[in-house]
Amino acid sequence: MKFLISKQFLMPKTTKHKEGNDDLMDKIVSLCKRRGFIFPGSEIYGGLAGIYDYGPVGVELKRNIKDEWRWEMFRLHEHIYEVDSSILMQKKVWEASGHTSAGFTDPLQECKQCHHRFRADHLAEEGVKQCPDCGGQLTEPKKFNLLVETHLGPVQDESSLTYLRGETTQGIYVNYVNVKTAMRASLPFGIGQVGKAFRNEITPGHFIYRLREFEQMEQQYFVQPDDAPKYFQYWREERMRWYLELGINKDNLRFRPHEKGELAHYAKAAEDIEYKFPFGWHEIEGIHNRGDWDLSRHSQFSGQDLSEADPKTGKKFYPYIIETSAGADRLALAFLIDAYTEIAGGRTTTTKSIKEVEVVLKLDKRLAPFKIAVLPLSKKEQLITMAQEIAVSLRGHWMVDYDETQSIGKRYRRQDEIGTPYCVTVDFASLADKAATVRDRDTMGQERVAIDKLQNYFQERLNNN
Repeated sequence: MKFLISKQFLMPKTTKHKEGNDDLMDKIVSLCKRRGFIFPGSEIYGGLAGIYDYGPVGVELKRNIKDEWRWEMFRLHEHIYEVDSSILMQKKVWEASGHTSAGFTDPLQECKQCHHRFRADHLAEEGVKQCPDCGGQLTEPKKFNLLVETHLGPVQDESSLTYLRGETTQGIYVNYVNVKTAMRASLPFGIGQVGKAFRNEITPGHFIYRLREFEQMEQQYFVQPDDAPKYFQYWREERMRWYLELGINKDNLRFRPHEKGELAHYAKAAEDIEYKFPFGWHEIEGIHNRGDWDLSRHSQFSGQDLSEADPKTGKKFYPYIIETSAGADRLALAFLIDAYTEIAGGRTTTTKSIKEVEVVLKLDKRLAPFKIAVLPLSKKEQLITMAQEIAVSLRGHWMVDYDETQSIGKRYRRQDEIGTPYCVTVDFASLADKAATVRDRDTMGQERVAIDKLQNYFQERLNNN
Protein backbone atom coordinates (compact mmCIF):
# COMPACT_ATOMS: atom_id res chain seq x y z
CA MET A 1 0.00 0.00 0.00
CA LYS A 2 1.22 3.52 -0.68
CA PHE A 3 1.14 6.58 1.56
CA LEU A 4 2.44 10.07 0.83
CA ILE A 5 4.12 11.53 3.89
CA SER A 6 5.00 15.14 4.63
CA LYS A 7 7.39 15.55 7.57
CA GLN A 8 5.25 18.46 8.66
CA PHE A 9 2.62 16.00 9.86
CA LEU A 10 4.69 13.26 11.49
CA MET A 11 3.80 14.50 14.98
CA PRO A 12 0.47 15.88 16.26
CA LYS A 13 -0.33 19.17 14.55
CA THR A 14 -2.48 21.75 16.24
CA THR A 15 -3.89 25.05 15.15
CA LYS A 16 -4.47 28.12 17.27
CA HIS A 17 -8.09 28.74 18.18
CA LYS A 18 -9.28 32.09 16.93
CA GLU A 19 -11.55 32.72 19.89
CA GLY A 20 -9.21 32.41 22.88
CA ASN A 21 -8.52 28.69 23.38
CA ASP A 22 -5.04 29.12 21.94
CA ASP A 23 -3.49 26.02 23.46
CA LEU A 24 -6.54 23.80 23.93
CA MET A 25 -5.49 21.34 21.23
CA ASP A 26 -2.04 21.07 22.77
CA LYS A 27 -3.67 20.27 26.10
CA ILE A 28 -5.94 17.65 24.53
CA VAL A 29 -3.02 15.97 22.74
CA SER A 30 -0.98 15.98 25.96
CA LEU A 31 -3.86 14.58 28.01
CA CYS A 32 -4.50 11.85 25.46
CA LYS A 33 -0.92 10.60 25.56
CA ARG A 34 -0.40 11.07 29.32
CA ARG A 35 -3.58 9.26 30.33
CA GLY A 36 -3.59 6.48 27.74
CA PHE A 37 -6.21 7.70 25.26
CA ILE A 38 -4.23 8.09 22.02
CA PHE A 39 -0.59 7.69 21.01
CA PRO A 40 1.22 8.66 17.77
CA GLY A 41 1.49 5.59 15.54
CA SER A 42 4.93 3.93 15.32
CA GLU A 43 6.21 6.59 17.71
CA ILE A 44 9.46 4.83 18.64
CA TYR A 45 10.39 4.97 14.95
CA GLY A 46 9.56 8.65 14.56
CA GLY A 47 5.85 8.38 13.81
CA LEU A 48 3.78 7.98 10.66
CA ALA A 49 1.74 10.87 9.34
CA GLY A 50 -2.00 10.56 9.80
CA ILE A 51 -1.77 7.36 11.85
CA TYR A 52 -2.58 7.08 15.57
CA ASP A 53 -2.94 4.22 18.04
CA TYR A 54 -5.62 4.11 20.72
CA GLY A 55 -4.39 3.27 24.20
CA PRO A 56 -6.29 1.36 26.91
CA VAL A 57 -8.44 4.34 27.92
CA GLY A 58 -9.02 5.58 24.37
CA VAL A 59 -10.13 2.14 23.21
CA GLU A 60 -12.90 2.21 25.81
CA LEU A 61 -13.98 5.73 24.87
CA LYS A 62 -14.23 4.94 21.16
CA ARG A 63 -15.91 1.60 21.85
CA ASN A 64 -18.53 3.38 23.94
CA ILE A 65 -19.18 5.89 21.16
CA LYS A 66 -19.63 3.06 18.66
CA ASP A 67 -21.83 1.11 21.06
CA GLU A 68 -24.09 4.13 21.60
CA TRP A 69 -24.37 4.56 17.83
CA ARG A 70 -25.20 0.88 17.41
CA TRP A 71 -27.77 1.04 20.20
CA GLU A 72 -29.40 4.02 18.53
CA MET A 73 -29.44 2.55 15.03
CA PHE A 74 -30.10 -1.13 15.53
CA ARG A 75 -32.00 -1.26 18.83
CA LEU A 76 -34.07 1.90 18.92
CA HIS A 77 -34.93 2.04 15.22
CA GLU A 78 -36.94 -0.65 13.50
CA HIS A 79 -35.81 -2.38 10.31
CA ILE A 80 -32.19 -1.22 10.30
CA TYR A 81 -29.74 -4.08 9.95
CA GLU A 82 -26.03 -4.28 10.67
CA VAL A 83 -23.42 -5.78 8.37
CA ASP A 84 -19.66 -6.15 8.62
CA SER A 85 -18.34 -6.11 5.07
CA SER A 86 -14.77 -6.78 4.00
CA ILE A 87 -12.13 -4.08 3.79
CA LEU A 88 -10.97 -5.64 0.51
CA MET A 89 -13.47 -5.77 -2.34
CA GLN A 90 -13.49 -6.40 -6.06
CA LYS A 91 -11.78 -3.56 -7.92
CA LYS A 92 -14.89 -3.00 -10.03
CA VAL A 93 -16.76 -1.91 -6.87
CA TRP A 94 -14.63 1.24 -6.81
CA GLU A 95 -15.08 1.80 -10.52
CA ALA A 96 -18.85 1.65 -10.09
CA SER A 97 -18.78 3.98 -7.09
CA GLY A 98 -16.72 6.56 -8.95
CA HIS A 99 -13.78 6.42 -6.54
CA THR A 100 -11.27 5.64 -9.30
CA SER A 101 -12.46 8.54 -11.44
CA ALA A 102 -11.76 12.25 -11.11
CA GLY A 103 -14.60 12.61 -8.63
CA PHE A 104 -12.57 11.11 -5.78
CA THR A 105 -9.41 13.13 -6.16
CA ASP A 106 -7.81 16.02 -4.34
CA PRO A 107 -5.69 18.77 -5.88
CA LEU A 108 -2.03 18.14 -4.98
CA GLN A 109 0.95 20.50 -5.05
CA GLU A 110 4.53 19.36 -4.55
CA CYS A 111 7.50 21.42 -3.43
CA LYS A 112 10.21 21.46 -6.12
CA GLN A 113 12.90 21.76 -3.46
CA CYS A 114 12.01 19.37 -0.57
CA HIS A 115 9.40 17.35 -2.53
CA HIS A 116 6.85 17.46 0.28
CA ARG A 117 3.25 17.34 -0.93
CA PHE A 118 0.22 19.33 0.19
CA ARG A 119 -3.49 19.69 -0.52
CA ALA A 120 -3.79 22.65 -2.89
CA ASP A 121 -7.21 23.62 -1.52
CA HIS A 122 -5.82 23.74 2.03
CA LEU A 123 -2.94 25.96 0.94
CA ALA A 124 -5.38 28.25 -0.84
CA GLU A 125 -7.59 28.53 2.25
CA GLU A 126 -4.57 29.67 4.28
CA GLY A 127 -3.24 31.95 1.56
CA VAL A 128 0.01 29.98 1.30
CA LYS A 129 1.88 30.32 -2.01
CA GLN A 130 5.21 28.75 -1.04
CA CYS A 131 6.13 25.45 0.59
CA PRO A 132 5.14 25.58 4.30
CA ASP A 133 8.15 23.39 5.14
CA CYS A 134 11.04 25.04 3.34
CA GLY A 135 9.66 28.04 1.46
CA GLY A 136 10.39 26.44 -1.91
CA GLN A 137 8.42 26.85 -5.12
CA LEU A 138 5.29 24.73 -5.51
CA THR A 139 4.19 22.90 -8.64
CA GLU A 140 0.87 23.59 -10.29
CA PRO A 141 -2.02 21.60 -8.72
CA LYS A 142 -2.43 18.04 -9.98
CA LYS A 143 -5.23 15.60 -9.33
CA PHE A 144 -4.39 12.87 -6.83
CA ASN A 145 -6.49 9.76 -6.12
CA LEU A 146 -7.26 9.18 -2.46
CA LEU A 147 -7.70 5.40 -2.57
CA VAL A 148 -4.91 3.36 -0.97
CA GLU A 149 -3.59 0.75 -3.39
CA THR A 150 -2.67 -2.81 -2.49
CA HIS A 151 -2.22 -6.10 -4.32
CA LEU A 152 -3.81 -9.52 -3.79
CA GLY A 153 -1.89 -12.62 -4.75
CA PRO A 154 1.77 -13.53 -5.26
CA VAL A 155 2.34 -11.30 -8.31
CA GLN A 156 2.08 -7.54 -8.14
CA ASP A 157 0.73 -6.38 -11.49
CA GLU A 158 -2.34 -4.66 -12.84
CA SER A 159 -4.45 -7.83 -12.52
CA SER A 160 -3.75 -8.09 -8.77
CA LEU A 161 -4.33 -4.40 -8.03
CA THR A 162 -7.13 -3.51 -5.65
CA TYR A 163 -7.76 -0.94 -2.94
CA LEU A 164 -8.32 -0.69 0.77
CA ARG A 165 -11.85 0.63 1.04
CA GLY A 166 -12.14 4.41 1.03
CA GLU A 167 -15.50 4.25 2.80
CA THR A 168 -17.70 1.60 4.39
CA THR A 169 -20.81 2.42 2.37
CA GLN A 170 -19.91 0.39 -0.70
CA GLY A 171 -19.95 -2.79 1.38
CA ILE A 172 -23.55 -1.94 2.22
CA TYR A 173 -24.60 -1.43 -1.39
CA VAL A 174 -23.08 -4.66 -2.68
CA ASN A 175 -24.96 -6.52 0.06
CA TYR A 176 -28.29 -4.77 -0.55
CA VAL A 177 -30.01 -7.79 -2.10
CA ASN A 178 -28.45 -10.22 0.40
CA VAL A 179 -29.74 -8.29 3.40
CA LYS A 180 -33.12 -7.58 1.85
CA THR A 181 -33.65 -11.26 1.05
CA ALA A 182 -32.28 -12.70 4.30
CA MET A 183 -34.21 -10.27 6.52
CA ARG A 184 -37.34 -10.22 4.31
CA ALA A 185 -37.09 -6.45 4.33
CA SER A 186 -39.21 -4.05 2.34
CA LEU A 187 -38.87 -0.31 1.78
CA PRO A 188 -38.18 1.70 3.80
CA PHE A 189 -35.34 -0.05 5.62
CA GLY A 190 -31.75 0.66 6.51
CA ILE A 191 -28.37 -1.05 6.53
CA GLY A 192 -25.50 0.21 8.64
CA GLN A 193 -22.02 -0.74 9.68
CA VAL A 194 -19.05 0.35 11.73
CA GLY A 195 -15.63 -0.23 10.24
CA LYS A 196 -12.21 0.94 9.14
CA ALA A 197 -11.65 2.97 6.00
CA PHE A 198 -8.45 4.29 4.40
CA ARG A 199 -7.66 7.41 2.43
CA ASN A 200 -4.37 8.58 1.08
CA GLU A 201 -4.77 12.04 2.59
CA ILE A 202 -2.10 14.39 1.32
CA THR A 203 -2.08 16.54 4.44
CA PRO A 204 -3.57 14.83 7.49
CA GLY A 205 -3.75 17.05 10.54
CA HIS A 206 -5.53 18.43 13.59
CA PHE A 207 -4.58 15.36 15.61
CA ILE A 208 -7.18 12.62 14.94
CA TYR A 209 -9.53 14.83 12.93
CA ARG A 210 -8.07 14.01 9.52
CA LEU A 211 -6.46 10.58 9.36
CA ARG A 212 -5.29 8.10 6.75
CA GLU A 213 -6.72 5.16 8.67
CA PHE A 214 -9.99 5.92 10.39
CA GLU A 215 -13.25 4.38 11.52
CA GLN A 216 -16.68 5.19 10.16
CA MET A 217 -20.23 4.68 11.43
CA GLU A 218 -22.48 4.81 8.39
CA GLN A 219 -26.12 4.00 7.77
CA GLN A 220 -27.92 3.90 4.44
CA TYR A 221 -31.71 4.19 4.52
CA PHE A 222 -33.43 2.90 1.36
CA VAL A 223 -36.73 4.61 0.49
CA GLN A 224 -39.24 5.26 -2.26
CA PRO A 225 -38.07 8.27 -4.33
CA ASP A 226 -41.09 10.38 -3.36
CA ASP A 227 -40.39 9.74 0.34
CA ALA A 228 -36.76 10.86 0.23
CA PRO A 229 -37.31 14.50 1.33
CA LYS A 230 -39.36 13.34 4.34
CA TYR A 231 -36.71 10.86 5.49
CA PHE A 232 -33.89 13.30 4.83
CA GLN A 233 -35.50 15.68 7.32
CA TYR A 234 -36.21 12.84 9.73
CA TRP A 235 -32.60 11.65 9.85
CA ARG A 236 -31.31 15.20 10.02
CA GLU A 237 -33.26 15.74 13.24
CA GLU A 238 -32.52 12.28 14.66
CA ARG A 239 -28.78 12.64 14.31
CA MET A 240 -28.64 16.08 15.93
CA ARG A 241 -30.74 14.77 18.83
CA TRP A 242 -28.22 11.97 19.40
CA TYR A 243 -25.37 14.40 19.95
CA LEU A 244 -27.36 16.60 22.29
CA GLU A 245 -28.50 13.62 24.38
CA LEU A 246 -24.89 12.52 24.78
CA GLY A 247 -24.02 15.86 26.30
CA ILE A 248 -22.50 17.93 23.48
CA ASN A 249 -23.03 21.64 24.15
CA LYS A 250 -25.69 22.81 21.68
CA ASP A 251 -23.74 26.03 21.08
CA ASN A 252 -20.91 23.93 19.64
CA LEU A 253 -23.12 22.22 17.04
CA ARG A 254 -24.72 23.50 13.88
CA PHE A 255 -26.11 22.36 10.54
CA ARG A 256 -24.37 23.52 7.38
CA PRO A 257 -26.29 22.88 4.15
CA HIS A 258 -24.09 22.21 1.14
CA GLU A 259 -24.21 24.97 -1.42
CA LYS A 260 -25.25 24.11 -4.92
CA GLY A 261 -21.70 24.27 -6.26
CA GLU A 262 -20.30 21.82 -3.69
CA LEU A 263 -22.98 19.15 -3.93
CA ALA A 264 -21.84 15.84 -5.36
CA HIS A 265 -23.19 15.47 -8.90
CA TYR A 266 -25.59 12.73 -7.79
CA ALA A 267 -26.74 14.37 -4.53
CA LYS A 268 -30.24 15.77 -4.19
CA ALA A 269 -29.49 17.37 -0.81
CA ALA A 270 -26.69 17.33 1.74
CA GLU A 271 -26.12 18.86 5.16
CA ASP A 272 -23.23 18.53 7.57
CA ILE A 273 -23.44 18.52 11.33
CA GLU A 274 -20.47 20.64 12.29
CA TYR A 275 -18.69 20.96 15.63
CA LYS A 276 -16.91 24.07 16.83
CA PHE A 277 -13.36 22.74 17.20
CA PRO A 278 -10.54 24.97 18.46
CA PHE A 279 -9.41 25.08 14.81
CA GLY A 280 -12.83 26.17 13.57
CA TRP A 281 -16.20 24.74 12.54
CA HIS A 282 -15.72 21.36 10.86
CA GLU A 283 -17.88 18.40 9.87
CA ILE A 284 -18.43 15.47 12.23
CA GLU A 285 -21.34 13.89 10.35
CA GLY A 286 -22.96 14.18 6.96
CA ILE A 287 -26.63 13.60 6.12
CA HIS A 288 -27.11 13.08 2.40
CA ASN A 289 -29.89 12.37 -0.06
CA ARG A 290 -27.87 10.36 -2.57
CA GLY A 291 -30.75 9.79 -4.96
CA ASP A 292 -30.63 6.53 -6.95
CA TRP A 293 -26.98 6.89 -7.99
CA ASP A 294 -25.51 4.05 -5.95
CA LEU A 295 -27.81 1.13 -6.69
CA SER A 296 -28.21 2.12 -10.34
CA ARG A 297 -24.43 2.26 -10.79
CA HIS A 298 -23.85 -1.10 -9.11
CA SER A 299 -26.63 -2.60 -11.25
CA GLN A 300 -24.92 -1.27 -14.36
CA PHE A 301 -21.41 -2.44 -13.46
CA SER A 302 -22.32 -5.81 -11.90
CA GLY A 303 -25.05 -6.85 -14.27
CA GLN A 304 -27.29 -7.63 -11.28
CA ASP A 305 -30.75 -6.06 -11.09
CA LEU A 306 -30.91 -3.99 -7.89
CA SER A 307 -34.14 -2.22 -8.79
CA GLU A 308 -37.49 -2.47 -7.03
CA ALA A 309 -41.03 -2.63 -8.40
CA ASP A 310 -43.73 -0.27 -7.21
CA PRO A 311 -46.32 -2.48 -5.43
CA LYS A 312 -49.21 -0.50 -6.94
CA THR A 313 -48.09 0.19 -10.50
CA GLY A 314 -45.41 -2.45 -11.02
CA LYS A 315 -43.12 0.29 -12.38
CA LYS A 316 -39.40 -0.34 -11.83
CA PHE A 317 -37.26 2.13 -9.92
CA TYR A 318 -34.04 2.28 -7.97
CA PRO A 319 -34.46 3.16 -4.29
CA TYR A 320 -33.24 6.55 -3.13
CA ILE A 321 -30.74 6.48 -0.30
CA ILE A 322 -30.63 8.74 2.74
CA GLU A 323 -27.17 8.42 4.24
CA THR A 324 -25.93 9.28 7.71
CA SER A 325 -22.14 9.15 7.84
CA ALA A 326 -20.09 9.87 10.95
CA GLY A 327 -16.43 9.37 11.82
CA ALA A 328 -15.76 7.61 15.12
CA ASP A 329 -12.34 9.28 15.47
CA ARG A 330 -13.71 12.75 14.81
CA LEU A 331 -16.46 12.12 17.33
CA ALA A 332 -13.93 10.94 19.90
CA LEU A 333 -12.08 14.23 19.44
CA ALA A 334 -15.27 16.28 19.65
CA PHE A 335 -16.45 14.52 22.81
CA LEU A 336 -13.01 14.96 24.41
CA ILE A 337 -12.88 18.66 23.63
CA ASP A 338 -16.46 19.27 24.72
CA ALA A 339 -15.95 17.45 28.02
CA TYR A 340 -12.58 19.05 28.81
CA THR A 341 -12.97 21.37 31.80
CA GLU A 342 -10.29 23.29 33.66
CA ILE A 343 -10.84 24.42 37.26
CA ALA A 344 -8.53 27.27 38.26
CA GLY A 345 -7.01 26.88 41.70
CA GLY A 346 -8.04 23.25 41.83
CA ARG A 347 -10.84 21.65 43.77
CA THR A 348 -9.15 18.72 45.56
CA THR A 349 -9.41 19.24 49.32
CA THR A 350 -7.29 16.29 50.44
CA THR A 351 -3.94 18.12 50.28
CA LYS A 352 -2.69 21.42 51.66
CA SER A 353 -0.29 22.11 48.80
CA ILE A 354 -0.61 25.15 46.54
CA LYS A 355 -3.53 24.48 44.24
CA GLU A 356 -2.93 24.18 40.52
CA VAL A 357 -5.38 24.07 37.64
CA GLU A 358 -7.26 20.78 37.77
CA VAL A 359 -8.73 19.06 34.74
CA VAL A 360 -12.05 17.24 34.76
CA LEU A 361 -13.30 15.35 31.73
CA LYS A 362 -17.06 15.68 32.10
CA LEU A 363 -18.02 12.92 29.69
CA ASP A 364 -21.53 11.56 29.66
CA LYS A 365 -21.55 8.46 31.88
CA ARG A 366 -22.34 6.26 28.89
CA LEU A 367 -19.15 7.36 27.15
CA ALA A 368 -16.80 7.37 30.16
CA PRO A 369 -14.03 4.77 29.64
CA PHE A 370 -14.22 3.60 33.26
CA LYS A 371 -17.47 3.95 35.17
CA ILE A 372 -16.01 3.33 38.64
CA ALA A 373 -12.57 3.51 40.23
CA VAL A 374 -11.86 1.61 43.44
CA LEU A 375 -9.19 3.23 45.62
CA PRO A 376 -7.86 1.91 48.94
CA LEU A 377 -6.86 4.83 51.16
CA SER A 378 -3.49 3.25 51.90
CA LYS A 379 -1.45 0.17 51.01
CA LYS A 380 -2.31 -1.58 54.25
CA GLU A 381 -3.00 -5.21 53.40
CA GLN A 382 -6.49 -5.25 54.96
CA LEU A 383 -7.60 -2.21 52.91
CA ILE A 384 -6.11 -3.56 49.69
CA THR A 385 -7.82 -6.92 50.16
CA MET A 386 -11.20 -5.29 50.79
CA ALA A 387 -10.80 -2.86 47.86
CA GLN A 388 -9.82 -5.63 45.47
CA GLU A 389 -12.86 -7.67 46.50
CA ILE A 390 -15.10 -4.67 45.79
CA ALA A 391 -13.47 -4.17 42.39
CA VAL A 392 -14.01 -7.82 41.48
CA SER A 393 -17.67 -7.67 42.53
CA LEU A 394 -18.33 -4.62 40.32
CA ARG A 395 -16.34 -5.70 37.25
CA GLY A 396 -19.02 -8.12 36.17
CA HIS A 397 -21.28 -5.13 35.52
CA TRP A 398 -19.11 -2.13 34.58
CA MET A 399 -15.61 -1.16 33.50
CA VAL A 400 -13.76 -0.70 36.79
CA ASP A 401 -10.30 0.75 37.39
CA TYR A 402 -8.33 -0.21 40.48
CA ASP A 403 -5.56 2.11 41.70
CA GLU A 404 -3.52 1.93 44.89
CA THR A 405 -0.49 4.04 43.91
CA GLN A 406 0.21 7.66 45.00
CA SER A 407 -1.77 9.86 47.37
CA ILE A 408 -5.56 9.67 47.31
CA GLY A 409 -5.70 13.25 46.02
CA LYS A 410 -3.53 12.44 43.01
CA ARG A 411 -5.56 9.34 42.30
CA TYR A 412 -8.78 11.37 42.37
CA ARG A 413 -7.23 13.80 39.88
CA ARG A 414 -6.20 10.99 37.57
CA GLN A 415 -9.75 9.63 37.53
CA ASP A 416 -11.15 13.12 36.94
CA GLU A 417 -8.83 13.52 33.96
CA ILE A 418 -10.02 10.31 32.30
CA GLY A 419 -13.68 11.08 33.06
CA THR A 420 -14.50 8.38 35.63
CA PRO A 421 -17.93 9.30 37.09
CA TYR A 422 -17.49 7.62 40.50
CA CYS A 423 -14.65 6.75 42.86
CA VAL A 424 -15.10 4.24 45.68
CA THR A 425 -12.63 4.83 48.53
CA VAL A 426 -11.97 2.13 51.11
CA ASP A 427 -10.64 3.58 54.38
CA PHE A 428 -9.88 2.28 57.85
CA ALA A 429 -13.48 2.88 58.97
CA SER A 430 -14.55 0.45 56.23
CA LEU A 431 -13.05 -2.42 58.19
CA ALA A 432 -15.53 -1.75 60.99
CA ASP A 433 -18.67 -0.40 59.30
CA LYS A 434 -18.38 -2.43 56.05
CA ALA A 435 -19.06 0.72 54.01
CA ALA A 436 -17.08 2.79 51.50
CA THR A 437 -17.11 6.42 50.42
CA VAL A 438 -18.46 7.11 46.92
CA ARG A 439 -17.24 10.35 45.33
CA ASP A 440 -19.11 11.97 42.43
CA ARG A 441 -16.86 13.33 39.67
CA ASP A 442 -18.96 16.38 38.83
CA THR A 443 -20.35 17.49 42.18
CA MET A 444 -17.43 16.34 44.39
CA GLY A 445 -20.16 15.10 46.74
CA GLN A 446 -19.28 12.13 48.92
CA GLU A 447 -21.66 9.52 50.22
CA ARG A 448 -21.12 6.60 52.57
CA VAL A 449 -22.57 3.42 51.05
CA ALA A 450 -22.67 -0.08 52.51
CA ILE A 451 -20.40 -2.37 50.52
CA ASP A 452 -23.14 -4.94 49.97
CA LYS A 453 -25.35 -2.14 48.55
CA LEU A 454 -22.81 -0.77 46.06
CA GLN A 455 -24.11 -2.77 43.12
CA ASN A 456 -27.67 -1.47 43.57
CA TYR A 457 -26.31 2.04 44.13
CA PHE A 458 -24.53 2.06 40.79
CA GLN A 459 -27.34 0.28 38.96
CA GLU A 460 -29.55 3.28 39.69
CA ARG A 461 -26.91 5.82 38.60
CA LEU A 462 -25.20 4.17 35.67
CA ASN A 463 -27.90 2.09 34.01
CA ASN A 464 -30.69 4.67 33.93
CA ASN A 465 -29.01 7.78 32.49
